Amino acid sequence: MKKINHDKTTSKIKIPINIEKKDFKSSYAGEFPYTSGIHQDMYRGRTWTMRQYSGFSDAKETNKRFKLLLEEGQSGLSVAFDLPTQMGYDSDDPMALGEVGKVGVAIDTVEDMKILFQDIDLSKVSTSMTINAPAMILLAMYAVTAEESGVDMKEIMGTIQNDILKEYIARGTYIFPPEPSMKLITDVFEYCYNNFPKFNTISISGYHIREAGSTAAEELAFTMLNAREYMRAAISAELSIDDIGSRVSFFFNAHNEFFEEIAKFRAARRMWANMMKDEFGAKNDKTMKLRFHTQTAGSTLTAQQIDNNIVRVTIQGMAAVLGGTQSLHTNSKDEALALPSDKSAITALRTQQIIAYESGIGATTDPLAGSFYVEYLTDEIEAKAWDIINEIEEIGVIESINQGLIQAKIHESAYEHEKYLKEKQRIVVGVNEFTTDEEIPIDLLKVSEQISKDQIDRLKKVRANRDDKMVYEILNNLANHAKRGDNIFPVVIEAVRNRASIGEICATLKEIYGKYNPLF
Repeated sequence: MKKINHDKTTSKIKIPINIEKKDFKSSYAGEFPYTSGIHQDMYRGRTWTMRQYSGFSDAKETNKRFKLLLEEGQSGLSVAFDLPTQMGYDSDDPMALGEVGKVGVAIDTVEDMKILFQDIDLSKVSTSMTINAPAMILLAMYAVTAEESGVDMKEIMGTIQNDILKEYIARGTYIFPPEPSMKLITDVFEYCYNNFPKFNTISISGYHIREAGSTAAEELAFTMLNAREYMRAAISAELSIDDIGSRVSFFFNAHNEFFEEIAKFRAARRMWANMMKDEFGAKNDKTMKLRFHTQTAGSTLTAQQIDNNIVRVTIQGMAAVLGGTQSLHTNSKDEALALPSDKSAITALRTQQIIAYESGIGATTDPLAGSFYVEYLTDEIEAKAWDIINEIEEIGVIESINQGLIQAKIHESAYEHEKYLKEKQRIVVGVNEFTTDEEIPIDLLKVSEQISKDQIDRLKKVRANRDDKMVYEILNNLANHAKRGDNIFPVVIEAVRNRASIGEICATLKEIYGKYNPLF
């Protein structure tokens, strides 16, 4: 029998053969520092939100997918935007050529947003939007869509990602330099606290950091570094830590190393609770409770033997649930090849439903609490994360980003992972071991080039039917507010309401803030 050599974990944490019993720093669920969970009853009281990430083509097609998933039992919406939208370009901009609707839904104006949520009651559904640099603009469009459908803006529920620091670190969909970008984020904090009381104002993401190649400890460390920076910015803007901190959520990756991922989630809760209480002086329990969404690891999906991805996603989804997630997206098996088909998207949803209703793992609050191995990993991951945090803090988060230091650490970990795969120190079934000859399936979902043409035609019609003079006056007012350092959110809402496009609003702000150009 062929012997396969591989390391025991995807992290840099060395695990002893025998783990001695000791006094671990755990707690009961619902008790500070919430290592075992933020609620005393966890899923015994309420199942996590099943929030499948969806968006492709145009608003009409994505609306159909939303309705399909809701009919099949999904309990929350999560919007994927196309690359031009994420970068603040209109669909008719030369920079958008070839990318309209390809990796998410194209949104140019509030008219697209209205189509996206047509016949969906925004007073009853919770919506997450993965959007960062132009987050304020998309949230304004969502709020105006609710308003024009007869829903009070104060009733909208959901989360805006609004996490720009990880874009500089790992994902790359930035527009403005860090300083004005942080100002936009605190503007959102302030405006939403006063006007959208049910909306989470930021989802601080470790997911994309992990997808870029970081280890579990690095994902946790860099996410907490960013979270600390946002809280400092809020305090500098004279905002209350309990007012703002209670509206913060997180977004983590569920990767392959089962127990390590569970420990990572437990460590994250403890780190946030202690940081908010000891460093920022939080008094509100809700502020100290780390609430998070999880997505299974897209980077672990393989184009080879795609049915194996269902197994990977199941294991990762179970790790998220055992780790105490508040909402979950399970990836579709064909995402390494194309956008997920209706059939594979439903299978991904069914995976969550089987975990929830057939596995029994939600019957107790923290099934693995007290496990020597899990408790040991929780302590070790936390310790490793704090070491990384303290190292970066000597220089400063934004300065480390500008110097490329955080990015370099992630690149080094990604390189090591690829080296281990090549040397078969880590096994990926169907890729570097247990391979077969197979043909790639041909029934893949593809976005027609006609979508781009139709999207541009809709944008032209909106411009033809609006009051251009009013739009330009509002954009000029927006520029003046930005120059003075005022909160620009109310003006952005007014611009959106009068059918200004995302590209026009971002172009106005670029004139004031400039564009970010990395030096490395």
